[in-house]
Amino acid sequence: MVMSASAKVERESPRSLAGATVLQIVPSLREGPVGQVAVDIAQALIQAGARAIVASDTGPLAEKLVGFGGEWMSYPGTTFNPLKLRRNVEWLTKLLLREPIDIVHAKSAGAAWCALPAVERVPAKFVTELPDLPYAQMLLGAFHLRAVSSGDRVIVHSLFDAQPMVNRYKVPGTRIAVIPRPIDTRTFDPAAVVPSRVAALRQSWGVPSGARVVLIPGRVGPLNGQITVVPAARMLTEKGMRGATFVVLGDDKRHPRYVQSMLRQAQAENVHALFRIVGEVADMPSALAAADIVVVPYPRPPVTARVVAEAQAMARPVVTTSAGALAEAVQAPPNVAEEFRTGWVVPPNDPAELARALGEVLRYDDGAYRALALRARKSAVYLFSPESVVTATLEVYNSLLRADT
Repeated sequence: MVMSASAKVERESPRSLAGATVLQIVPSLREGPVGQVAVDIAQALIQAGARAIVASDTGPLAEKLVGFGGEWMSYPGTTFNPLKLRRNVEWLTKLLLREPIDIVHAKSAGAAWCALPAVERVPAKFVTELPDLPYAQMLLGAFHLRAVSSGDRVIVHSLFDAQPMVNRYKVPGTRIAVIPRPIDTRTFDPAAVVPSRVAALRQSWGVPSGARVVLIPGRVGPLNGQITVVPAARMLTEKGMRGATFVVLGDDKRHPRYVQSMLRQAQAENVHALFRIVGEVADMPSALAAADIVVVPYPRPPVTARVVAEAQAMARPVVTTSAGALAEAVQAPPNVAEEFRTGWVVPPNDPAELARALGEVLRYDDGAYRALALRARKSAVYLFSPESVVTATLEVYNSLLRADT
């Protein structure tokens, strides 16, 4: 039985991570962004002199966690069975009453739902994290995100995705911390790519020698908006653009009618010779390195802006749309001064604006292009590297501990 919140345990908390105990509640410790970040945060906590506990379903990363001094507790947090959820609430309540835990970080909506009544019994600070969901589900599921909104700090991966919850529950901005999902900035690094692999890809795509590659990555289908690039290419050719090849990279089997429609439009616009639809490539770092510009023309908000982050990590300027969180992943005027630009943001389904943006970057001379590419790489490392995400998360923890001083 879960005890009443009225009998709250009193305990003095430390004022810094040194000596603090942090519990992360994670769906599982399998390979992947969520589990890996939890382990990276735990390792940083140990290095800071804290105690790091991770409660999760099992996974191969549990051994790594225990190996550097972290603690793992079995917790079946992925269940939606009401009886099992109640048992999770009871288990967490007993754990928090037994252990001197200073911060509870619930890294899913289900974990937040189970942890909230337990945290109300103890002086532990409560950190919640908004899950990655399609925007329509975020709107429909805002009611079920009530527990997430109750955190002393709410970590969101973009402000756009947070809006349904923020609006419904009137969450003040002071409680919101924007920390993007990390990407592998070591793998997505131009210095890690073999030049011969890049040359082989360009050759296999049929790119003429010396041509600039405009890469459009992602599954070829209506949700990814590749067809918008066709009239944009025609507008650019009418303005004298030469020497560019448009490579559509991604699964082209799922939506064959869309692919055929795109090819027919390219023929009608008289730009079919400029386009290559090349299917999927397993080696995305090399594919991005083979590009000169990356276009992400999504007409609707995607679940994440990962492809934009990875392209910039490969030192490639990006032209994307303002759909969802995409614009938050790019540094572009009017949000930053021109000298800090890393890419372009245009309205969705707007070939004229897309052509204008592509025309600007295609006119860059070598020096200006290299400077832009370097800024894109630096921005991606600063915002999306695992180290940056860990540092930002630990600062959230520290800010909560300092709030008691």
